[in-house]
Amino acid sequence: MRVTIPSPLLHYTGRRAVSATGDTLAAVLQDLDRQFPGLRFRMVDEQEQIRTHMRVFLDQQELHTLSAPMPAGATLHIVQALSGG
Repeated sequence: MRVTIPSPLLHYTGRRAVSATGDTLAAVLQDLDRQFPGLRFRMVDEQEQIRTHMRVFLDQQELHTLSAPMPAGATLHIVQALSGG
């Protein structure tokens, strides 16, 4: 599966798009963390929930749980909300 990486997380991957495998969002994030240590912690909190400032889309559908299934050939988009004032 292709995974697009937001600018704030590029220092983990060094690339805007990477490949990962897994049959659920949790498995894909584990694979990403294996390849790019520390990336999963930036996306998932201590309660195993997607962090509030992170958004994850499977193609154009927003995912809310780590148990969401990942179909083969899909694109996963990671988006990080920006804040400030």
